[in-house]
Amino acid sequence: MEFHGINKTTLLDFPKHIACTVFTGRCNLRCPFCHNGDLVLQPDSQPIITKEAVISFLERRKDTLEGICITGGEPTLQKDLLPFLAKCKEMGYLTKLDTNGTRPDVIRAALDAQLLDYIAMDIKNSPARYAETCGLSSVRFSDFEKSVELIRTSGLPYEFRTTVVKEFHQKEDFVAIGEWLKGSSLYALQAFKDSGNLIQPGLSGYSKDELLAFRDLLSPYFAEVLLRGVD
Repeated sequence: MEFHGINKTTLLDFPKHIACTVFTGRCNLRCPFCHNGDLVLQPDSQPIITKEAVISFLERRKDTLEGICITGGEPTLQKDLLPFLAKCKEMGYLTKLDTNGTRPDVIRAALDAQLLDYIAMDIKNSPARYAETCGLSSVRFSDFEKSVELIRTSGLPYEFRTTVVKEFHQKEDFVAIGEWLKGSSLYALQAFKDSGNLIQPGLSGYSKDELLAFRDLLSPYFAEVLLRGVD
């Protein structure tokens, strides 16, 4: 495993649980609004936290933490992801995976081995605008569809979520997302905020009222629609 950061305590990243979050490097997408640009574009320039150091930390925090959230970058690119998840489970931790959905084979393997307790998948945009929003000329959209279905039928708590950016998301895009994911349990709209470390600087977010309008538009499609990152 290749770790480049750790948030030692979070009450937000793993719903209903006290957890820590670890950040893996590298990603196979180039989303312009990615707030971890250096982890994607220059992972080798970032400080490295060894797997052994993370495991040692987890051992020390067993009495405090309930879960661990693995995010990135894109964790499913890490060849040792499943053994690491197994180690976390062995230590008694609940595990949450954040993924972009490009590796349904890895998601399936983790589910089959019962190594996950919660899954969050980023939904970049409507199917027609997916490649553009991923910062690529083309994507294999069937991989995202496979990941969505694996997650929806997993029997685990899950969420789909979209970071909402003015330059990429309009009303019609959310209607298309709603039609695609109709019947899913939880969808979160995440307010875009410029971290200062974007892949494409100069992007902008929507106001709270505009996000609330998107939430109302999407509510008929999902059991629950949340807003995140708004005051």
